[in-house]
Order: sequence, then C-alpha cells, then structure tokens
Amino acid sequence: MENNTSCVIRKYIPNDRPAVRRISVQTALMGDPGTVFFDDDETLADALTIYFTDHEPGSCFVAVCGGKVAGYVLGATDVRRMDKIFGTKILPFLLPKAFRRGTFLCRKNLRFLFHVFLSLLKGEFRTPVFSEEYPAALHINIDKEFRALGIGSKLIHVYLDYLKKEGVAGVHFATMSEKAAGFFEKNGFRRLFSGKRSYFRYFLGRDLLLAIYGMRLAPAKAQVCPQR
Repeated sequence: MENNTSCVIRKYIPNDRPAVRRISVQTALMGDPGTVFFDDDETLADALTIYFTDHEPGSCFVAVCGGKVAGYVLGATDVRRMDKIFGTKILPFLLPKAFRRGTFLCRKNLRFLFHVFLSLLKGEFRTPVFSEEYPAALHINIDKEFRALGIGSKLIHVYLDYLKKEGVAGVHFATMSEKAAGFFEKNGFRRLFSGKRSYFRYFLGRDLLLAIYGMRLAPAKAQVCPQR
C-alpha cells in the first residue's frame, strides 16, 4: 500500500529489528524518548519489543518511507499466550542480561523501578481482564519525523484486517497518552477501562491516565446446547 508520502505498509522482516527497537526507545514515554526515565536502551527495547519481534513476528507490520522504517504496529493474537511466554521465556532471559549490563546499578533506573514498585503496592496494576472478548493486543509507535502523515491509521487498519483474516474476535491495549487516546477513538476503538499510573509523578509532577481501549472484530462464538 502506498500513499502520497511514498510510504509502504508491509509485513515485518528480521532486518527491521534494529529500527523497530530504536523507535521503541525513542517513543517510550508517550511518544518521547525513554532516556528521560531509563538509562539502558538495550534493556528497554528488549522489554518493549522482544516478544513481538522474536516470538510472533508474523503479527507485526512496519511503515517504510523512503527506504526507512518510519513506524510499526507490533501485534499479538493471544494475550494469554504472550503473557505466558514473557513470564517463562523472556523474563528469565532479560533479568540476567540486565544484571550483566549493570542496569540495576544505575541510580536513574533504580529510582524508576522503585516508583513502579510503589505503584504496584497501591494496586494501580489491577485492571479488568479483557482477554476473553478481546484476545489480541497491539503496540504502535511512529518515528517523530514521520508523524501527522496518516501512517498510524494505515498501520492500524492493516493490522485489523490481518486479525479479521486470522479469525480473532477482538483486540485491546492500554495507553497513557491522552493524545493517543483521541487517535484510537477516531479509528473506531472504544474505551473499556480508565485508571491511573503514578510512577512517573516523581519527575512529571502528575499522575497519568491509563486508558484501555478495545474493538470487537467478530461475534462471540455461540454456545451450543446439547440435544436431549
């Protein structure tokens, strides 16, 4: 697919991995660089992208503009499978790697993790489970220089078409960006849950809205009653 900006939306390929990781770090804080709160780009990129690029690359798409990866939508068709793989395969790999890199010796990183832990104790990570009706997930970001070109909407629509072809019933995801929330609503998603996150308050000076959005893609399977 092409548009007036000479951008093409296509399937993710392994050669896209460095660009996807770079964009994930450069957009980690509501579209701004993650270096504001975390001082290890390698570990941050691992946490944000490694499931998608290494365990479910077939559900990922990139926008390429002028030969450069300008953005991505990374997808998971089954959130429960993603969470299981993250807990059993990815986390046991990430933690030792981060220790070897000295990630937990950095004061900035420890401060961020401490505030995440406080947020966890306050129950801010307790949210309704939507994986039954909305089993898929997505993670989307656009490189700063390519924003406001309509790339995000094109990526979303390509991903939704992919999920429909795969027979996935629905998709849901969370965002802490109010600007992004408006974008998702314009693209047909509805808000399923609103909460807050306080772990960025120590340098932003405010809590952030957590909004979970979803979209149904196929009717729920009807239960078949046994014949008497």
